[in-house]
Amino acid sequence: MSTQAVPLRTLLADNTAPAADELIRHEPGGVVRCLACGHRCKVLPGRNGVCQVRFNRDGELRVPFGYVAGLAVDPIEKKPFYHAYPGSRALSFGMLGCDYHCGYCQNWVTSQSLRDDSALAQPQFVDAERIVRLAIEHECRVVTSTYNEPLITSEWAIEIFRLARRAGLVCSYVSNGNGTPQVLEYIRPYVDLYKVDLKAFRDKTYRDLGGVLQNTLDTIRRLRQMDFWVEIVTLLVPGLNDTDSEIRELAEFVAGVSPDIPWHVTAFHPDYKMSDTDGTPVDTLLRAAQIGRESGLRFVYPGNCHGLVGDAENTRCPTCGELLVERRGFSVREVRIVGGACPACRTVVPGVWGV
Repeated sequence: MSTQAVPLRTLLADNTAPAADELIRHEPGGVVRCLACGHRCKVLPGRNGVCQVRFNRDGELRVPFGYVAGLAVDPIEKKPFYHAYPGSRALSFGMLGCDYHCGYCQNWVTSQSLRDDSALAQPQFVDAERIVRLAIEHECRVVTSTYNEPLITSEWAIEIFRLARRAGLVCSYVSNGNGTPQVLEYIRPYVDLYKVDLKAFRDKTYRDLGGVLQNTLDTIRRLRQMDFWVEIVTLLVPGLNDTDSEIRELAEFVAGVSPDIPWHVTAFHPDYKMSDTDGTPVDTLLRAAQIGRESGLRFVYPGNCHGLVGDAENTRCPTCGELLVERRGFSVREVRIVGGACPACRTVVPGVWGV
C-alpha cells in the first residue's frame, strides 16, 4: 500500500518499537512516565506525549523506529561542528516530530509534521544497516541525528549508532538540549559530539517555544560533566533575543560552563511562521561575537553569513593568534593543527580534531 494512502499518524503508529527501559517509569493505572526529554510527560493509555510521536499503547510506551524523513550527506561544519573533524562529511538523518514548536523553525516540515497540516514530510522506511552502509559508501566519518529533535527518537538513533560505532564511525546529536539525566546516560556510550541550540536566555521566550530554559542550561552543564564534545548555537532573531544584555547573559553562561566551548552566533532567515520578520544583520552577528569574546569565550563564530564576516569564520590560536583552521562557509581550506595543538606555540586547542 502506498504510504500516501494512510494517514500519517496511523502510519507512524504502525512503525514503532517499545521505549528503552532506561527512558520510562511505569506508574499506576497503565500510565508511563517518559524520560526521553525534559517534559517528562505523564502519558496515559491511548495518549501521546508532547512530542506527538511517543505514545502509550495499552500501558506500553511506543516510540518511532525504522524510518527516516530526511537523509543527506553534509559537511560537518553545517551541523555546525567547527572543532570536530574539520572537513569531514556527516551522514545526517532525521525523523518526524518535536517537543518544541518554534515559529521560525528551519526544519518545520519534519519537526511539525504532526501539528501542522502544511508540513508534508513523509517517512521513508529503511533499516539501520542500510544507513550505516550509505555512510561508508559516501566516505562519511560522522553520522548525525538531526532535522527533528533527536532526544525524542533516541531508541532509533542508538540502533543506528551501535552499528556505526562498530564500523569506526563517530556519532553525534544536533539537539535543542531539552534533556534529562536518564536520556544522556542512555546515549552516552554511542554519542561523542553534541550540538545544543541555546535559543535565548529568557524563560518566557522558552515557554513560548514550548520549553523551559533551565532544562537546557542543566543539559549543557551535564553534557560537559559527562565528557561529550559540546558546541552551542544561538540563532539571533531580531526582536526575540538580540539585545546586548541578553547576548551578554548567554555568553557569560556559556563561558561559566567552559570558556573552551565554541559558540556559534548565527543569522536568522525568514521562515515558517516568521516569514515577515527581517533577517539578522551582519552587524548584529559581529557585535554578538565581540560580546562573546569580552565575556571570556575563546572561540566565537558568526554563522549563516558566509564571506560577510571577514576572518571570523576561521579558528585561531587563543594564545598567539596563529591561523589554525581556515574556512569559507562550510568549506575548509586548510587545517594546520598538529597533534591537537597550535603548530607555532604548541598551545593545546580544545576539540576532537582527528588530525
